[in-house]
Amino acid sequence: MDQHSAKRLARLMAAAALIVLLTALLPAARPSPEDRTAPPARPEDAETDPLVLKKLAQWQDWKFGLMMHWGPYSQWGVVESWTLCSEDEPWCRRSMDNYVEYKKAYEALPRTFNPSKFDPAKWAAAAKSAGMRYVVFTTKHHDGFSMFDTRQTDYRITSPDVPFHADPRADITRAVFDAFRAEGLAAGAYFSKPDWHHPDFWAPEWATPDRDVNYSIDRYPDRWQRFRDFTYRQIEELVSGYGPLDILWLDGGWVRPRPLIEIAPGHFLKNAKNMDIDMPRIAAMARRHQPGLLIVDRTVTGRYENYRTPEQEVPEKPLPFPWETCMTMAGQWSWNANDTTKSTRRLIHLLVDIVSKGGNFLLNIGPSPEGEFAPEAYDRLRGIGDWMKVNSEAIYGTRPLAPYKEAGICFTSLPNGTVYAICLAAEGETAPPPKIMLTSISPRPGSTVAMLGVREPVRWEKVGRGALLTLPRSALTSPPCAHAWVFKLVTP
Repeated sequence: MDQHSAKRLARLMAAAALIVLLTALLPAARPSPEDRTAPPARPEDAETDPLVLKKLAQWQDWKFGLMMHWGPYSQWGVVESWTLCSEDEPWCRRSMDNYVEYKKAYEALPRTFNPSKFDPAKWAAAAKSAGMRYVVFTTKHHDGFSMFDTRQTDYRITSPDVPFHADPRADITRAVFDAFRAEGLAAGAYFSKPDWHHPDFWAPEWATPDRDVNYSIDRYPDRWQRFRDFTYRQIEELVSGYGPLDILWLDGGWVRPRPLIEIAPGHFLKNAKNMDIDMPRIAAMARRHQPGLLIVDRTVTGRYENYRTPEQEVPEKPLPFPWETCMTMAGQWSWNANDTTKSTRRLIHLLVDIVSKGGNFLLNIGPSPEGEFAPEAYDRLRGIGDWMKVNSEAIYGTRPLAPYKEAGICFTSLPNGTVYAICLAAEGETAPPPKIMLTSISPRPGSTVAMLGVREPVRWEKVGRGALLTLPRSALTSPPCAHAWVFKLVTP
């Protein structure tokens, strides 16, 4: 045993006593606990549509998806939409002091947007190779520019003043969905409920101090109804004219009828305006066109948020509802030529951590203004794909298993009782240690332990409430993969 492995084993053994004490009164493996800090679900909010429930169960088995934030703003490398907002937040900062001139220049960006290297088939092939099962594409962000051939506004990718409008691929949303469906991935449409370009959301007569509607809905109800009808028609275009859709991913949770806005789990602000977009009407229409459609009215909670979407974070423990971490591969959601990309090791560890807690991982890549992924993005997708080719059975269709994670080891399980222990490589560690201690999971007598990608069996012996695994020499000299190693515990 080398010095690094010895230290790792000693560290694991030292943690064992504490974990044994913590788990002494618990079964060695148990279902996910209910999060009693979460607000109780209202009976009227429970989903009852059998087609939606079936699709939700399928979605929970997919585990890994691709998100893309893309639009004319990529030409500047700025945060999508938010530099138009006058709130005093870091993501709203802009390079020009004169807001009026900045907004004019921003809204003129479509006139120079010409992503001639756009190749959605290449994106889809890379996503499939990485093991992704679904895509969520930004059909419209808060700035109101539509990346699809809408008939409701000229502020769209197919408008005659957009250079790309004459390209056969000009209806970018259609091209993306067609390419990803051709690779067998499910399609999801991101759509922003707020629209800062529309005169019935940000009315030109008044200033725009924040992200909200800038007029009194009570005083101008007809104006708000026009905006609701506009939103309804745009969503109907997407769900009726772009082939099979699995997910309608609605952003802009402050557009809601509720009196409070949840800005973070358990933290609420008063909602000054009753921006009721009429979700019952939208949902009924959308599911007439797309039976079983998952709707994610994110951060609003209630009947029309089939699953929740913690952003840029991984919960500390499983959540008592379906959930998906949406996170950037780099630092920014949209393209930034100087951005820093997360390492392959980090991304694989995030995937494992999320899945071990029962969630899905929606990983975002922002394409360039020319319509390309950065070389680093392709490199990361290839690296994840190499790992998934060996270990995907520990990811797809699995369920969380307590204690979920211990001392660098995550757990998943299958409904048939198969358990997977996923050992996360330490920084700089290129091969697994010769011995691995599981402190709270122990195979039953007669069980077998195998390392995925290795033919020789793994020897194990019971130690306390756990087990000590001894790896075959071939696993040490020729590891089947990098970054994390998976052990399969099968009970006879």
